[in-house]
Amino acid sequence: MWVAELRFRIIADTSYPAAEAAVRAYLECLIFQGQILGREFPTYLAQDEFVSRLILPAPDALQKQHHSQRGLAALHALGSAGLAYPQMAVLGEDLMSNHTDPCKTPAAYILYCRFGHSNSVLYCAEHFAPVPLYQLKATSAQDHEDLIRWQLQYQALDEIQMQEKRVLDNTAERSLQRLHSKLNQQGRTFARKLEQSLQRPVYYALYSGSSNDCSQEADKLCPGCGKAWALKTPLHQLFDFQCEPCRLLSNIAWQCQ
Repeated sequence: MWVAELRFRIIADTSYPAAEAAVRAYLECLIFQGQILGREFPTYLAQDEFVSRLILPAPDALQKQHHSQRGLAALHALGSAGLAYPQMAVLGEDLMSNHTDPCKTPAAYILYCRFGHSNSVLYCAEHFAPVPLYQLKATSAQDHEDLIRWQLQYQALDEIQMQEKRVLDNTAERSLQRLHSKLNQQGRTFARKLEQSLQRPVYYALYSGSSNDCSQEADKLCPGCGKAWALKTPLHQLFDFQCEPCRLLSNIAWQCQ
């Protein structure tokens, strides 16, 4: 990932609320197209321009051809708020983030999400590196908002279940672990849509944190078809199970490792 700055130069009379709203609307469109990562972007006024600090999945992420329809509309609306089109400066590679997948056309993908990751939820199955969403056909009519909003819900539940003293007891973990929870049903629907669009297999990573019987955990069966799915060697040192027909990956419960 890359750290960058966007500079919105003031070119006409404007007000702080109008300029802030226009910048915020534009950045939100970039979020939902997968062009910038995260949810909070420090923005400040410096003399005759507004400056926003961003995280990009790749240096070319903000090129105009990657904008969604909404992104282009928000870009053009900056002028009505007295702002010029933004000028971008890439400051350097972010040392604390995952690196974007080097493949141009991965043979297969994994839909994988954890609360500590701000990157794309779609990974190359070979390198297990995130694939920027702006490079793909949108999952909804205009952009990837539906998929990214699902990611935010998943991460919120994941963060809750990771806490030692949980405010929701086991509710969050059940949503993550059970194949037919609403959360996982939605996630698998996204995986199927992406597979149809990409014409490549897209596996859904089913999280496993705890188990009722650790002695049987390594021999558990696929929750989708009930067949054996244990791998001889873990995939990416993370996934102990893979079911090709069900397009599922999972791990031996962390409690049992």
